[in-house]
Amino acid sequence: MKHGGDLTDAMARHGGAPQAWIDLSTGINPWPWPIPAIADEAWQRLPSRGDEVALIDAARAAYRVPAEIAIVAASGTQALIQWLPHLAAPGAVAIVGPTYSEHASAWRNAGREVIAIDDACALPSSARHAVIVNPNNPDGRVVDRAQLADVAAVLQARGGWLVIDEAFADVTPDISATALCAALPIVILRSFGKFYGLAGLRLGFALAAPSIADRIEAAIGPWCCSGPALRIGAAALRDRAWADATRTALTQQAIRLDAVLNKAGLNVVGGTALYRLTRHREALRIHDGLARQQIWCRRFDWADDLLRFGLPPDEAALDRLAAALG
Repeated sequence: MKHGGDLTDAMARHGGAPQAWIDLSTGINPWPWPIPAIADEAWQRLPSRGDEVALIDAARAAYRVPAEIAIVAASGTQALIQWLPHLAAPGAVAIVGPTYSEHASAWRNAGREVIAIDDACALPSSARHAVIVNPNNPDGRVVDRAQLADVAAVLQARGGWLVIDEAFADVTPDISATALCAALPIVILRSFGKFYGLAGLRLGFALAAPSIADRIEAAIGPWCCSGPALRIGAAALRDRAWADATRTALTQQAIRLDAVLNKAGLNVVGGTALYRLTRHREALRIHDGLARQQIWCRRFDWADDLLRFGLPPDEAALDRLAAALG
């Protein structure tokens, strides 16, 4: 299973309307930022430069981006992941995994050699670039800033880039390596949709030194974000009170989810406040059993003893999960 959030296959196999399912296959906040009314002009006109500037300013404040580091907005981080292998200098890429599979697919589809490694310290001499998801998806592993700086310095000497995917860093913002971008060839990816619960908006950011950011911006072209996305993104990123309260609420819900999973005999072995990774020797049987009860979690082709659970949206969903596991 490569991605979560699409119940098409689940419904085809097990039936039921979308509203009958509890979808725990994603790491998306189940309590989205409340979207206000959007002025008609946002839908009727091309996105304005003023709206773009407002979004970038809001992102700079929310992500604590120093003035000397540039920000590029795009229609989701997936679009940026697709572009980076075509913009980076020739050479192989090392990807710390297991992790989000689209990184390897994008570099491989661009004709690059992809070298899988399990530790950032094990950077092979043949790699000119590297990708680290931080915190990692699905296990939540975090690489500290000092180690990231060391890896980036090695790649700088090779004329390469370090791509750090911080898609889930909003729940623990202090881990961000943003400050390193000024002096090192680092591209940081920030996802808007996961933490703000608005994945369908398709909005993401690349943070990098201006020399790198300019190449990315030129490649993705003008009007890459819709007018509504610019306005909603800017307003949400400015809502610091909501973000602070949401981090607390997500952490509390993750603790409740852990209790349900542990009681059912699933060992929680990692994750973030937006998803929990569990191990059980009969994980595939459990996945199938939950699907038969219209609860969809995440399994992995590369490990038959792991399952990932997103956060249930309320107590009723938690109770239903507990009963299904029982």
